[in-house]
Amino acid sequence: MTAIASPPAQSATAQQQLTALLEASAVAPLSSIGWIKLTGDDRVRWLNGMTTNSIQALASGEMNYNFFLSSQGRIQGDAVALALDNSILLGTAADRVPALMELLDRFIIMDDVELAQHPSFGLVVAGPQAASTLAAVGIATNDLAPLHFTAIDDWRGHKVAILHSHSPLVPRIELWAESPDTIAQITEAVIASGAALVGDEALNHLRLLEGTPLYGTDIRDKELPQETAQTRALHFAKGCYLGQEIVERIRSRGNVHRTFHAFQLTGDLPAASTVLEVDGKPVGELTSVAAIPLASGPMNLALGYIRREALERNLAIAYPGGTAQPVTTPITISERNV
Repeated sequence: MTAIASPPAQSATAQQQLTALLEASAVAPLSSIGWIKLTGDDRVRWLNGMTTNSIQALASGEMNYNFFLSSQGRIQGDAVALALDNSILLGTAADRVPALMELLDRFIIMDDVELAQHPSFGLVVAGPQAASTLAAVGIATNDLAPLHFTAIDDWRGHKVAILHSHSPLVPRIELWAESPDTIAQITEAVIASGAALVGDEALNHLRLLEGTPLYGTDIRDKELPQETAQTRALHFAKGCYLGQEIVERIRSRGNVHRTFHAFQLTGDLPAASTVLEVDGKPVGELTSVAAIPLASGPMNLALGYIRREALERNLAIAYPGGTAQPVTTPITISERNV
């Protein structure tokens, strides 16, 4: 295997990195994402019976977001499913790949389905100028719709897979290759074209501004799908799947008692897992917390769960050391500048 070249040092400040993501273009490695490859004639039918979203509705080159549930309807994992001509790829957290493969393998009985880890190296180019930055280095993405895939057979002698992934705030283009050297060369090229190199902290700040939950942090195995507010992971006309009975029961009864939400904090910056209160009584908890280094000034922002009646009745929400004001995500440029 070719050794990956060391990326340039991140000399930009946290604020500069986030500003590049929000107002220009930035590049970052995607070592935190891993892939599982499904092959076999039964892969579509079988996987459709395992996930909360419709796999059978995906044409080749399309992708969607999915939860994997227990029979009690609790979330056991999540993944992006990408349909290809002869396989399906599942993208999930790299450290979750073995556990998810083990979970899925238990349900392959008489099905023609095979699972394998799919080694791949990736980077993301994100920001309003992501497409123009990539075009400057010979990678055209303007015609690539969100949640779609395309491929380049010869980018300076390399094969590159391109995904326009979930991007509620700014465009997000992922590039994947079998060789780390390919990713190193693309990284160097887009930096030379003006993209800023950013790290995991900046990507996490962007995630909080988007209001996107992270499995293992904001989504745990005690959560029900509707509690996460991720309707993009749910399909209600796809047929039976593991855990569907609970999901349908929740839908028929109208809703869940708690929901995922974002909060702007005033006061001390609390730790994740801090309890939210109304009149001294617990009504929720924070799961992700950060001081977001905006150009207009820092914003203490958190994601977490709150009882629906506290939102609907517009009750004053507090935590030890401050108050939590519910805010709608994604947080737009105009809202950030207020």
